[in-house]
Amino acid sequence: MSLSTWDYLTLLLLRPLFAIALVFLFIASGWYLAWKLVLVHVPLVQEIFGLKKKPVKPKPATRGRFSKFYSTLETQNSASK
Repeated sequence: MSLSTWDYLTLLLLRPLFAIALVFLFIASGWYLAWKLVLVHVPLVQEIFGLKKKPVKPKPATRGRFSKFYSTLETQNSASK
């Protein structure tokens, strides 16, 4: 029994390519299911991928050492006048 050119092509090229594609498809679908069902809800994964937005608090007007220093100077100046 002799094999034709098409049989050699199928045996040597197409079968391995289909096998590799099937493996990648299996891995990708497993990752997608794991992502949608489990990984999205894990806080560490949310933080790494930037999925969890932290609430931004407005900064107070007197938040630092300099503002406290100058506010005490103003109260001292107004008290001395």
